[in-house]
Amino acid sequence: MSGINEAKIVEALKGVMDGDQDIVAKGMVSELQIKDGHVAFAIEVEAERGPKMEPLRKQAEKTVHALDGVLSATVVLTAERGQPANSAPVHNQQGGEKHPAGTGPDAILMPGVKSIIAIASGKGGVGKSTTSVNLALALAADGLKVGILDADIYGPSMPRMLGISGQPASSDGKNLDPMEGHGVKCMSMGFLIEEETPVIWRGPMAQTALQQMMRDVNWGDLDVLVVDMPPGTGDVQLTMAQQVPLTGAVIVSTPQDIALADARRGLNMFRKVNVPVFGIIENMSYFACPHCGEHSNIFSHGGAKAEAELLSTDFLGEVPLAIDIRETSDSGHPIVLSQPDSEHAKAYRAIAATIWKKTERALASGESEAPRIVMN
Repeated sequence: MSGINEAKIVEALKGVMDGDQDIVAKGMVSELQIKDGHVAFAIEVEAERGPKMEPLRKQAEKTVHALDGVLSATVVLTAERGQPANSAPVHNQQGGEKHPAGTGPDAILMPGVKSIIAIASGKGGVGKSTTSVNLALALAADGLKVGILDADIYGPSMPRMLGISGQPASSDGKNLDPMEGHGVKCMSMGFLIEEETPVIWRGPMAQTALQQMMRDVNWGDLDVLVVDMPPGTGDVQLTMAQQVPLTGAVIVSTPQDIALADARRGLNMFRKVNVPVFGIIENMSYFACPHCGEHSNIFSHGGAKAEAELLSTDFLGEVPLAIDIRETSDSGHPIVLSQPDSEHAKAYRAIAATIWKKTERALASGESEAPRIVMN
């Protein structure tokens, strides 16, 4: 396999025309990244042209993918100003039609995936990714076919947490095959870029990359796809909530007031777009001294449970702040897998069992459990 470099890619893209001029000459190609045969770049378009530019995006992707030495090509559309090219309008009860999540004209369909659960937080640093991977492994330990999508484009961590290295291949020459760790299928931007390389993408680019990691991956048959959402409530999170047929969402928070305020915003975002909120998990709930066993409420305690009651949603359980949870996640052998009989692993298993029961009820009813609220 011959090497691929920026010059070869740019030369090939000179054959992709936008009107009477190629996209390279028009300065539309940006953010080009290459890693071990995996290529990603953006095509900048005017916001109003975005919906009509999908054929051009596909042509550019096909052109680069055909180059000798290219294993995969990820091309996203981005707009400098105005509404993102691939974003859907927000509908609420005060005006406009309100569709269930993932059922609008821009919905991403994943026919082999029975259910999709978003693990979200209003802010970073609350242990959302650690919670996501342990819940995914807990569901797999119960005999389910599980995948995990690392939707945190800017801080992908699943390759490290699942102990996966290397790059995804393509068995059909069209879509990427997910990687696998500990029996769980996984796709992450971390497979396509170097670990130390920052992803400096504007919101629309990240949105489209996420769409491709769901739509253009051979996920196969899954009982559940766990989505480790990016922290916050911005365009990327809202687009995922609107375009992906989420079965439900789980909010992760630490007990202190500032984290709970952000968690509240995250919960209300999902309710706004008709995604069922299964409940709240209190992470880093307390610290149990490994020497004397004394509990210390470093970040307070019980705040998430009180918040769940206030917001009329379920409290799913608490997970302590523990050195073993951090060390096992960093080593690629999360605690549910490496210490299955530990108190911490049992906490994750119990929460996962509750989430799966809610998932089964949601699938059986075909209806959202989320209360209907008005967002002012």
